Amino acid sequence: MREAHAPPEFSYDMMSPRPRTALALCLAAATFLAVGPAVAQQRSEPRRVDIRERLSQPSLAGSFLAGRAAVNSRDLDSAANFFARALQRDSRNPELLARTFVLKLAAGEIEEGVELASRVIRADGNDRLARLVLAIKAITDRRFRSAVQTLRLAERGNVSDITGALVGAWAAHGLGETDEAFGILERLRGADWYNIFRDFHAGLIADAAGRRAEAGRRLAAAHAADPNALRIVEAYARHLARTNDRSRALEILRTFRNRVPDNPVINTLHADITAGRGISPLVRDAQRGAAEVLFGLGSALARDGGDELAAIYLQLSIYLDGENGLALISLADLYEQMRRPAKVVETFERVPANSPMKRTAEIQLALALDDLDRTDEALRHLDGLLRNNPDDVEVWTTRGNILRGKKRFEEANAAYERAIALVPNPERRHWMLFYFRGITFERTRRWAQAEADFKRALELQPDQPLVLNYLGYSWVDQGVNLDVAMGMLKRAVELRPTDGYIIDSVGWAYYRIGNFQEAVSWLERAIERKPADPVINDHLGDAYWRVGRYLEAHFQWRHARDMRPEPEDLVRIERKLREGLTEELGRPIPAAENRTSGQGG
Repeated sequence: MREAHAPPEFSYDMMSPRPRTALALCLAAATFLAVGPAVAQQRSEPRRVDIRERLSQPSLAGSFLAGRAAVNSRDLDSAANFFARALQRDSRNPELLARTFVLKLAAGEIEEGVELASRVIRADGNDRLARLVLAIKAITDRRFRSAVQTLRLAERGNVSDITGALVGAWAAHGLGETDEAFGILERLRGADWYNIFRDFHAGLIADAAGRRAEAGRRLAAAHAADPNALRIVEAYARHLARTNDRSRALEILRTFRNRVPDNPVINTLHADITAGRGISPLVRDAQRGAAEVLFGLGSALARDGGDELAAIYLQLSIYLDGENGLALISLADLYEQMRRPAKVVETFERVPANSPMKRTAEIQLALALDDLDRTDEALRHLDGLLRNNPDDVEVWTTRGNILRGKKRFEEANAAYERAIALVPNPERRHWMLFYFRGITFERTRRWAQAEADFKRALELQPDQPLVLNYLGYSWVDQGVNLDVAMGMLKRAVELRPTDGYIIDSVGWAYYRIGNFQEAVSWLERAIERKPADPVINDHLGDAYWRVGRYLEAHFQWRHARDMRPEPEDLVRIERKLREGLTEELGRPIPAAENRTSGQGG
């Protein structure tokens, strides 16, 4: 079967300047640079050119195009370096300057970004991102008045600049002008969700300033507006615990834990409050407050797909507060979205040892190493974690997932066995353990155990579409429980109507019961969702053959052949291309173990 990836077990909770210059202008500039010396040489003595010198100085056009290619591949580090080279060749080009500035920030080269920010301001005094960067640099140097003034110039009557307002308010607090900080926040106008940020940061500023009543009022308002936001829950619970309302603090944390079990930040805080330990405010000073602003906005942008600005905000947040494990985790998650596994590894390694997020970072680091095909290293890393804590269910599960992904099903099964043994009373959230172990049983041809695990997973999480799909498909392929199986597959489609693999399962179920016209209809829908999947192309080819559409069948089989199918599938596909579909209807085509839903994490 195609592997089923589990949903993520743990996750957290615009401005993207593009070069306005056309490629033609860049090429024209490059041509000018190339032709200029030649013209000059006609008027003076020819100069010998060292080829090594020429090779060490890439052209403007070459650097620009390489930078664009790096941006397209979401390699921000390389893009920043290539644009910096282009800027060296054309230092007065405002578009190159602006683009290099943005990319340097996104790549985390903040000190270079600060230098470029001054140049950007000279070219465009209204550039708000450049002023934000200069203000952040001033905050790190404790030049809070300079930060306030810089951001005030950036605002120029713009009352919708949420980033500038929030950072400016923290800078004012750093000056000791807390009333001015509140004034800056009150002038902020914008979408309804601005109110949550305004109340949250007003509460944090009041808490840091010792104004406990104001802090309680503001944080309560932010929590009422968004009780699912991790940082709001943490900040409000901390405030309540510090004002001798520990029972209310624990109640808020328990409510959050019911929705999001095993969150390390909340679990740590809950344990500290329960034990009667001293609780500090979430933010203790202006620099960390500004970091919190950028972390909150950056992680929100990352969820909405704003790669560059999200990276900039998160990098600036880490520049202000390198101890914030959540910001580093969010940046690593962003790199994962951008498919930059080496950067994922590098960022997870930076999470401080004393952070509640360290264990999560270590587990995610192993997955990132596996993404880099450093599987043995990933497994050794997990083994090190297990030596320190042999009863860690999540580490055993992660070990099983990595091994399962490499089709080392016996070893994966052993890891899941250990994980399940450590959960004497499985809860709803443990359905994945039985689902994963069921897959390994099925792949090692122990169907009775696999079927039992899939049923157990459905007991824990009824209507779980991945399990409905796997079990329903397997029954159909075996020719048993057909009515129930078809109902399960259709229910899975209702739950995940855009999942091409599950749609394919329904189509294949119709094929297996001999309703070929209906099979074609469903499989054509599946191919629209997953056109590059070899199994779906193979299935559609079989269905076309059965309804007499032989040319289209060969077309789909050729597609399937060219998409690197499993070796045993390739042999069968090539035979069908030579001989047509000669198998009897009652035989599984292909075998059940070669496909399932590929959704999840």
